Amino acid sequence: MSLQEWSFVIIVAFAALMVMLEKLFPYTKGQKIFREGFFNDMVLYTIVQSYVLGLIIFGFLNYVKSHTNLYNYSLLDSWPVWVQVVVLVVVHDFYIYWFHRWQHNNKVLWRIHEAHHSPRSVDWLSGSRSHSLEILINQTVEFAPIILLGASPEVAIYKGMISAMWGMFIHSNIDVRLGKLQYFINGPEMHRWHHSDEGGREYQNNYSTKFAIWDWIFGTAFFPDPKARKPQLYGLRDTPDFPLSVDGIDDTGRISSYLKVAWHDTVSYVKQHAFAFRKFRKP
Repeated sequence: MSLQEWSFVIIVAFAALMVMLEKLFPYTKGQKIFREGFFNDMVLYTIVQSYVLGLIIFGFLNYVKSHTNLYNYSLLDSWPVWVQVVVLVVVHDFYIYWFHRWQHNNKVLWRIHEAHHSPRSVDWLSGSRSHSLEILINQTVEFAPIILLGASPEVAIYKGMISAMWGMFIHSNIDVRLGKLQYFINGPEMHRWHHSDEGGREYQNNYSTKFAIWDWIFGTAFFPDPKARKPQLYGLRDTPDFPLSVDGIDDTGRISSYLKVAWHDTVSYVKQHAFAFRKFRKP
């Protein structure tokens, strides 16, 4: 198999592992697998949106590569592939920390980020819910150096695989303990507090994605004793009119209508994108 095919197999296997671990070692017990927006997050955000945006981003970057002289500055092509991956992962993660922090403190950028905070339960799939404009910005910044600095083509596949698996891990509903590693590596313990919606300022902390060290260095780490306190509520308490979908689960715990769920989730996907462009309320 090609590297791209292997990466797909690994990502799917990792997703299956996350589902299994969530059932065996749940952080929040009794949390549904087929919860609000499952079809939305799995099909529309993870598959359709990612595929379409990937075509747009790589099409644009390849156009720049072919029609400008920027690609002539191939600064990375002589580096070993593993060094390219490590350097680009760390640099991009540093960018994500600051852009993520800016989104939480800018009313315009928050509009394209609030969809990511809308799920009322945090699990391996909920992290995929992100406005297409946010993904367009972040993935353009992520993959531009790979193309324009002449990195090896396989670097994009390795980075995409790492980002996909890490995103599933930090949002997973797994009762995991990283101990002192949490000062360096971001995991579910800290990141679920970032999605907390309990009326406090918990979500204005823990902006890191892969490396928690950025939060500790720049004073935005929030990590109370897990034995004394744990987040109970997730979502957007301050935006009760955010267009969510239905979970479609009947009293027996089964999906009442697959077509109904697919239809409502598709409508909610469109509404969630349009909701970002609503008028700002006057103070």
